[in-house]
Amino acid sequence: MSKENPRGLPDSADPVAPAGARTAADHAFGVEEQVLVELRRIIRATQLNAKQLARETGLTTSQLVVMELLKNEGEMTPRAIARSMNLTQATVTSLLDRLESRGHLTRTRGERDRRTVHVTLTPQGQSQLANAPESLQQRFLKDFRELESWEQHTILASLQRLAHLLDAASLDAAPVLEIGSLTDHRGQDN
Repeated sequence: MSKENPRGLPDSADPVAPAGARTAADHAFGVEEQVLVELRRIIRATQLNAKQLARETGLTTSQLVVMELLKNEGEMTPRAIARSMNLTQATVTSLLDRLESRGHLTRTRGERDRRTVHVTLTPQGQSQLANAPESLQQRFLKDFRELESWEQHTILASLQRLAHLLDAASLDAAPVLEIGSLTDHRGQDN
């Protein structure tokens, strides 16, 4: 990171970085190729972080997000979790099944309405969460929140336009940085 680049972006990605700070590869590529390179870097960072998280904790990014949500919100219903994560209830049920089988959470029936299920973290789940490394998503959100509002909105507008260019604007997506689907064709979480 250079002195001219306080935002922590690589000099080659910083629109205000001095021309001399750009890498040789940046000069070899046109703007279209540079955009594709940056997209690929984002995808790779997400993949590498998910692999590191799985290696260190045995959890997927989605499972970690569910656990963080339960830590922050306390007891929740599967429907509330699905709404908070912008996922289907079937996907959340699959995530909860896996986390419950590992002893990270419990599901209990409501006292007044037996149809209602309440989900809470177990002490083991709280310990697992406390020992989990900071995720790429957590680091991104922390850094993103430090940006000026105009810069946040510029990034959002650019990403929305990019999603449209990739015919992805209408796809459902959870606010989770994870590559691939959250469940496979059998309903098992990745």
